[in-house]
Amino acid sequence: MTETQKWTERYGHALMNTFGPPKLVLERGQGCRVWDVDGNEYVDFLGGIAVNTLGHAHPALVGAVTRQLETLGHVSNFFATKPQIELAERLLELAAPGVEGRAFLCNSGAEANEAALKLSRLTGRTRVVAMEDAFHGRTMGSLALTSKAAYREPFEPLPGDVTWVPYGDVDALAAAVTEETAAVVIEPLQGEAGVNVASAEFLRAAREITTRSGALLWLDEIQSGMGRTGTWLASHPAGITPDLVTLAKGLAGGIPIGALLAFGDAAGLFAPGNHGTTFGGNPVATAAALAVIDTIGSEGLLAHAVEMGDRLRSGVAADARVAEVRGTGVLVGLTLTGVEAPAVVAAAQAAGWIVNATGPDRIRFAPPLVVGPEDVDAFVAAWPGILDSAAEGAAR
Repeated sequence: MTETQKWTERYGHALMNTFGPPKLVLERGQGCRVWDVDGNEYVDFLGGIAVNTLGHAHPALVGAVTRQLETLGHVSNFFATKPQIELAERLLELAAPGVEGRAFLCNSGAEANEAALKLSRLTGRTRVVAMEDAFHGRTMGSLALTSKAAYREPFEPLPGDVTWVPYGDVDALAAAVTEETAAVVIEPLQGEAGVNVASAEFLRAAREITTRSGALLWLDEIQSGMGRTGTWLASHPAGITPDLVTLAKGLAGGIPIGALLAFGDAAGLFAPGNHGTTFGGNPVATAAALAVIDTIGSEGLLAHAVEMGDRLRSGVAADARVAEVRGTGVLVGLTLTGVEAPAVVAAAQAAGWIVNATGPDRIRFAPPLVVGPEDVDAFVAAWPGILDSAAEGAAR
């Protein structure tokens, strides 16, 4: 029995069956590479699902966390810490320069979305308009906004008054939003749906529609934010200021954190006692996030993400079995024809690459922002063989 088999068996006895058997049991990582407990090496083109912004064991992140743990590891929210305050200031300025806002710091994307949903109720309205194919998390509130019935139905009734409209359909959105709508929630890139991209025109129209109706425009940038698309927020090219932004995943490069940012009148809706969290704004997590922000800037990773994403998209698109490639920066999705996505994931892993299937014919790539041209070119060179192996395995 291999080490992987031993640990997988122990996993099955010790952990709840929420994810199924693990594909690998990983032991260490460095940059864009990880190694399993049997010593096998893989290039990580999933990045913890768009989390490991700086890859694995980046010295800036390791150093920031270590230094912070040597002083304060945790304080309750009866008190403040310097990194907590500094991070809130930095995020507000990065998201909406010059616009007054406030931040609520928490521990995950679902928790950030839960906070945003609660805040929207303080408008005195209860209705929310969300997008078809959306994914916003697994808590009861964030799940209520997620369109996939298979996720929602086992847990219904959920917090209600949610209407879904087709992603990118301006007319449908305008028809759904009324003066009773508390918020419209949109992912600028729908990662879990296989990286669907909202146009700048749709985001601008959403801003106009919500402003006209008095509803909040809430952008879920949990997967697409923090430089992944080559800008701090994926919505920045649209030139709009939302009322709410939710962030998590890549914000602290692998240390659990989430954030709700609110601007304008929305920033003043929460009052003492309305919401809280024990670990939110933890000094270690916020120090990690500050290190990620500083490193993205100092290493030029916004421009680098654009360059590497363009290189990856054009490379994989050259194979005729790729029907469509979508995405911006290093959040890339594609649709396959003639080969099944789960088989491609298995073939890629066998060849030493970690990628992700988001549907029967859809693949997602979300490598660290630090991914280099040598790894992108190596993957592009391996890609036809991976597809061949997937097709051969399905035929057997």
